[in-house]
Amino acid sequence: MIFITAKFPVKPEHADDWPEISRAFTEACRAEEGCLWFDWSRSLDDPNEYVLVEAFRDDAAGGAHVQSDHFKEATATLPAYLSATPRIVNTTVEGTAWSELGEMAVEK
Repeated sequence: MIFITAKFPVKPEHADDWPEISRAFTEACRAEEGCLWFDWSRSLDDPNEYVLVEAFRDDAAGGAHVQSDHFKEATATLPAYLSATPRIVNTTVEGTAWSELGEMAVEK
């Protein structure tokens, strides 16, 4: 799978509204056939930073993602709400799902 994590530094005046600002893009990405997940979190250390964790089934799904109309629209409109260019880690890993963190296993 293609596994991506990106940090989005949002302008302070837009930070509280970022979930709504990015909602249409998020929903469109989640609806893509090859999208495994597309999840936002807000940083505990910087309230103006959002972290995106996303995964796509394979190279073809990742390619379809970046060629989609909603991706092109997001790259044209969302930077206006950012204070800097997002930072990204993009890699390919085995599998298509999360693994359990064995060191913190919860007995049931």
